[in-house]
This record gives sequence, C-alpha cells and structure tokens, in this order.
Amino acid sequence: VQLQASGGGLVQAGGSLRLSCAASGRTFSMYDMGWFRQAPGKEREIVTTIRSSGGSTYYADSVKGRFTISRDNAKNTVYLQMNRLKPEDTAVYYCAARFGDSLARYGYDYWGQGTQVTVSS
Repeated sequence: VQLQASGGGLVQAGGSLRLSCAASGRTFSMYDMGWFRQAPGKEREIVTTIRSSGGSTYYADSVKGRFTISRDNAKNTVYLQMNRLKPEDTAVYYCAARFGDSLARYGYDYWGQGTQVTVSS
C-alpha cells in the first residue's frame, strides 16, 4: 500500500483544515487507517484511527471533539477533519495503514510522506 497525504497548511487558531490520504491498491478496505503527528522536538504520537470496516474510531484525548476521521473505501481515501485548531496542533501529520480490522494504535506498516500543519496564535 502506498499512501499520499495532502491538505496541510497554515491556519489561524480556531480555524479548520481537512487532510486527505489517498491509498494505492485494490485492498484499501482491508486496512485499518490512522493519523499520527510529530511536532518539533517531540515523539510521534497517535491522533486517531479507524477500522477497515469504518465502523469504529479512536481519538487521542487531545483532539477528541475537535477532529473527525472518516474513510471512503470506494475512493481509497481517508480524511481527517480538524476543527477548532490550536497552536499545539502544529506538527507534521502522517497517515498510516495496517492490515486488519481493529482500533490498534500500533503495528502500522505503511506510512505516507507527511503533511505540515501550522496553527498560528
């Protein structure tokens, strides 16, 4: 699976962005998808995941209620809608995939190239 993330940019605090991650291959529906982020000087952290079936999601406490993950298996794409952005959301955001059907927060084998999100105060 090859992943291509897009949609990052510069936004003011309180604003919104939508990230997209397009996947290659015909078996996208068999992969759990996740979004991770890494801020300068910090370790990569999980943001949200969605099961391959799309029925369940997981959110880190820091983004719960502000971010929404969704997927369109017909378009081989996963989205991250980010609302009420805060300066602390500034990071490089990565999409990732793992074969399975769970809300696992680890074991992601395939990674996109990352897209920069910068939130100004």
